[in-house]
Amino acid sequence: MSSPLSSAQEARAALALRLRHLRLDAGLTGGELSARCGWNGAKTSRIEHGKAAPSDADIRRWCAACGAEDQAGDLIAAARSVNSMYVHWKRLNRAGLTRLQNEIVPLLDRTRSFRVYCSHVVPGLLQTHDYAAAVIAAYGAFHGTPDTDVDSAARARLARSRVLGRRGRTFAFVLEESVLRPGVANVATTAAQLDRLQEVADLPHVSLGIIPAGAARPLWSTESFTLYDDAQVGIELLSARVTVTAPGEIAVYERAFAQLSAIAAHGPTARARIARVREACS
Repeated sequence: MSSPLSSAQEARAALALRLRHLRLDAGLTGGELSARCGWNGAKTSRIEHGKAAPSDADIRRWCAACGAEDQAGDLIAAARSVNSMYVHWKRLNRAGLTRLQNEIVPLLDRTRSFRVYCSHVVPGLLQTHDYAAAVIAAYGAFHGTPDTDVDSAARARLARSRVLGRRGRTFAFVLEESVLRPGVANVATTAAQLDRLQEVADLPHVSLGIIPAGAARPLWSTESFTLYDDAQVGIELLSARVTVTAPGEIAVYERAFAQLSAIAAHGPTARARIARVREACS
């Protein structure tokens, strides 16, 4: 399965290639196009090599310089799609940790079917307050985000989880067994979190699967991702949040989730695995 970061970079490279072909088809050198656009040659080179994201205005100037104004609208739409696929955490963090938690609420409100795979920590929708605070604090420390609003951010994350109680929604969670063990959160916090998982596992509209450590598997553990209906995939990387909306790429994640879910323990077997780890935390 290709990395979502690679997918975003490939999309940006494809846009850059389309712009370069426009210039070549117009018979222009990089210098000539730069002069017509009113910027230096380094900017043209960076755009054509996918190292700089062109603005809407940049694309309009580029198309006008090439006599291809009719293609500006389509290229701008493609550029906006690329930008939405790949958003640096630094940009998301500017408004603080609480704002970062609230940013996804509209998407949660309109989603009816959630499929979530987590390879490192318990999914946000299932986290207790203390567990969420531990994860958010670790995230903030790593990215250099001020930790003054950790408690507020944790409460905002719990508020998001109210979607679990709304009618007409289904939730399927698949976790690697390593997620159950103490790590970012301490033993006591992890124990309370495991109790919460046992409660959620009993809900009729929730499926909880645990992939046993050492299980034979057709697919390696990968980055955590969430399928929102069949319309969007959200992936959280260390350096960025990636959004995938292309049907072909969504299908890749749907296939990955199906394969990972197939090797996971569900029902009483999953709850027994959680209970064993919980007992070790006592």
